[in-house]
Amino acid sequence: MSERFIVILAGGKGERFWPQSRLRRPKQLLPIVGEKPMLLQTYERVAPLVPRRNVYILTNVEQAAAVRRVCRELPRENVIAEPIGRDSGPAVGLATEVIAARNPKAVFASVHADAAIHDVKSFQRDLRAALAAAAASPVFVTLGVRPTEPSSDYGYIQRAGHWKTVNGREIFRALRFVEKPAPETAQQYVASGDYFWNTGMFVWSVRVVREAFARNAPELHAGLARIGAALAAGRGLTRTLAAVYPTLPRIAVDYALLEKADNVVVMPASFDWDDVGGWAAIARHFAPDSAGNVIRGAGVVEQGSGNIIVSEGGHLTAVLGTEDLVVVHTADATLVCPRGKAAQLKQLLKRLAEDPANRRFL
Repeated sequence: MSERFIVILAGGKGERFWPQSRLRRPKQLLPIVGEKPMLLQTYERVAPLVPRRNVYILTNVEQAAAVRRVCRELPRENVIAEPIGRDSGPAVGLATEVIAARNPKAVFASVHADAAIHDVKSFQRDLRAALAAAAASPVFVTLGVRPTEPSSDYGYIQRAGHWKTVNGREIFRALRFVEKPAPETAQQYVASGDYFWNTGMFVWSVRVVREAFARNAPELHAGLARIGAALAAGRGLTRTLAAVYPTLPRIAVDYALLEKADNVVVMPASFDWDDVGGWAAIARHFAPDSAGNVIRGAGVVEQGSGNIIVSEGGHLTAVLGTEDLVVVHTADATLVCPRGKAAQLKQLLKRLAEDPANRRFL
């Protein structure tokens, strides 16, 4: 049986959860959903599937120390810090080379650190089946979630016909990827029953990923080959990454590999999944009061409905006579906005970044 690994991608900035989420303490390091940091929840979900030393976390230099504090059980060297963000394509490529240095015949799963998944047993069963499929055939296995609504916030995967049944899980050939369609188009996708939300969870072998980089992303492949050569020669990874990583193109792995490949299959997930994309999403994970208000921390709503209140440090946040607001209070910053505007936080943060007096709040 092929040796198996898990890679957790944990380098995001978590901008849509400002002001709780900051560059050095982003969303994945916070208990946005549940009582533990999102990253720790993810690690605990995957840890039973492979030996501890076969779990890697990819993050960035600003967050590496915090990641190690959150995942104390993980060997220190299994937290790999990118010197500069280059999106998921280079991150997956880096993980491929790190794993290849240990076992070039391995298979691995790539998952994100910040998804909310409550049905852990079903998640583990599906991931085991996906790892088995990738070990047996030269394919990219994607995990897709059946849409519960015609959302334009997610990418979609269209399935084709039946491919195989592995460990009791039916897997389909993937026909195409569609990035965040218009609402009318998303409605058609949901009605057809042939589309899944793209979870960004992928399972593949080292050999298949390397071949795909060489074929479909030659510029990126050339840089990754330099990293692989350094690892094979036993040279330090930190110095190599500092020299090579800034030269790599910035590209998502979906665009670099998956959308160009003809060997992609999709497994319909049997578990619940939410990428918890912004403040409005937490209302799906906590019980509201009788007026539909969700309150985390010390908060009170009088004569109001549909509000989301998050208050840190025992500070009481009181809201009177409002509807559908997001109010987030932290020690040094407070956000107030309509729920419908919470997804536009990046515009606000861009303004803060342009003001020297406010950059410290990022």
